[in-house]
Amino acid sequence: MRSTYIIGEIGQNHNGSMDIAKKLIDFIAKPIVDKLFGEYLQPMDAVKFTKRDLAEELSDSEMKRPYLSPHSFGKTYGEHRAFLELDDEQHFELYTYAKSKGLGFVETLCARGCLSMFRYFEPDRLKVASRDLTNLPLLAAMAETKIPMILSTGMGGKEELDNALEVITAYHSNVSILHCLSQYPSEYKNINLNTIPYLISEYPEYTIGYSDHSIGIVIPVAAVALGARIIEKHITLDRNMKGTDHKGSLGTDGIWRMVRDIRNIEMSMGGKEMFVSEAVAETKIKLERSVASTRMIKKGEVIGEEDLHLLSPGDGFKWEERNKVLKKEALRDIPKDEIIYENMIQ
Repeated sequence: MRSTYIIGEIGQNHNGSMDIAKKLIDFIAKPIVDKLFGEYLQPMDAVKFTKRDLAEELSDSEMKRPYLSPHSFGKTYGEHRAFLELDDEQHFELYTYAKSKGLGFVETLCARGCLSMFRYFEPDRLKVASRDLTNLPLLAAMAETKIPMILSTGMGGKEELDNALEVITAYHSNVSILHCLSQYPSEYKNINLNTIPYLISEYPEYTIGYSDHSIGIVIPVAAVALGARIIEKHITLDRNMKGTDHKGSLGTDGIWRMVRDIRNIEMSMGGKEMFVSEAVAETKIKLERSVASTRMIKKGEVIGEEDLHLLSPGDGFKWEERNKVLKKEALRDIPKDEIIYENMIQ
């Protein structure tokens, strides 16, 4: 059974609050129980945060632009962005907290200046956001650390992806590629999940996954069925919270449902063969059909095909075995509509 690496993307859904960030980590780490079968399933594998360096983020005019959205945390867009930023020490505190919960820690780094957090810790994986797939200087700086990298392709095609891989693989080849659509929320008609098997075929040396921005859980679950080995999904404490990403994120109950369904899909895949599962042995006997009598067959009578039909249970002769019954003499009376067993015939 393969295991999908599931990343709970907090991004900046912490709204600048360490308490909210830690509560989200708690939900990511919670045990996942399939209530139908009472099975404990593997929870999410990792949490992901986003780090920006505002000195490398926006033009001066964009930083000073008035930001009047109901989701604004500042009078200007620059103030809004600054409010949502956690510093290196806070990211380290969240790293330590996630590790105490048994979770991996992934960081999306949006600028070379964000590498300053390496004074405190090294994330398990570095994520390249879709918008930075063409930010080749950033990719080189990240790749130089030799930390495994994840690329999102939501704003790029094959040419952009190949250029990014050329830069990164000059340093290392521990790279994962996530199919993605940078539409928030993503319309289903635009997602094109068949890109996943395409990437698996075209880039067999890399791990292929999916970063989801759709509403609900059906698309990431389908992505796993198509071969995705990594799933990334935004999460939130409350989809009605202030902030632009919350509406398109999974709530706490959605986390449980998505992870449950992905883990069950993993168990369901099996191998490329056809066989009778041991799990159906009891049902097979109960429900399959066996050769049975259409009338009262008296002791000493010879059984003909007109005397036979099929009834359950399935612990007697199958129809293709009826020659073992035909033209045989009944050793005792066989009532109408009863299974004919070996000890009843000559």
